[in-house]
Amino acid sequence: MKWSGRRRSGNVEDQRGRSGGGFSGGIPRALFSKKGLIILAIIIGISWLSGNNPLALLEQIAGSSNTSSQAYTPTPQEEELSQFVQVVLADTEDVWNNLMNNYREPTLVLFSGSVQSACGAASASTGPFYCSADERIYIDLSFYNDLKNKLGAPGDFAQAYVIAHEVGHHVQHLLGISDKVHGLRNQQSEAENNALSVKLELQADFLAGVWAHYAQQMNIIEPGDFEEALNAANAIGDDRLQRQSQGYIVPDSFTHGTSEQRMFWFRKGYNSGDLAEGDTFSPDDL
Repeated sequence: MKWSGRRRSGNVEDQRGRSGGGFSGGIPRALFSKKGLIILAIIIGISWLSGNNPLALLEQIAGSSNTSSQAYTPTPQEEELSQFVQVVLADTEDVWNNLMNNYREPTLVLFSGSVQSACGAASASTGPFYCSADERIYIDLSFYNDLKNKLGAPGDFAQAYVIAHEVGHHVQHLLGISDKVHGLRNQQSEAENNALSVKLELQADFLAGVWAHYAQQMNIIEPGDFEEALNAANAIGDDRLQRQSQGYIVPDSFTHGTSEQRMFWFRKGYNSGDLAEGDTFSPDDL
């Protein structure tokens, strides 16, 4: 992939070296002491009299208490990856701004070890994920080492596919698809919820393929790139991952789709570039 020296997105927040943070982490315990409750009442009173939102001030207090930071020095390889994902994010912005009216660009958060999102706390073992509550994509760059060394999917376009897939979830959020799916979760069995999750993930693969279709037109894809992304889609299929980890597969527990399905939908998006072709919620094509 031709990425060196190209535009980087400004929608990147670097939280590497930080942990915890946010009001969701809870109000500091000190505020629940007798003295703390008095201070808390004063804070609320002053905020109310001054016309400010007391929750905003509590958020700052909780954040400063629950967030720790330490000097973080990335390796040259990690810093290069950081620059790479900024370029990929910029490319997704270019494509989706052209394809969608009033496209709202997501923020990509780089973290190390653990992170607090509006969707809850997560660790590096969670893998890259998108949180619709704050419209952010979270990634610990160490995932790319696992993608290459443990899952056997090397290559920069394999790495780009991961970002494009999470941006696909953002597109689903903007289109209202994610909310509809999540609204059905309390009405169905676990197996039915898993099946819906698979359809949502396969559509995100399709949308990643749509991005790759237009990236090709932007002349940034090199020979072998498409195959790298396809190999990554194959490597993270539920059937393959389950077979590797436990020696057998449990189809009812699938949440992302089989390797064959993930490759099928990414390829379909890449070949068509047409959003109308991405209805994974209709009867399966496979």
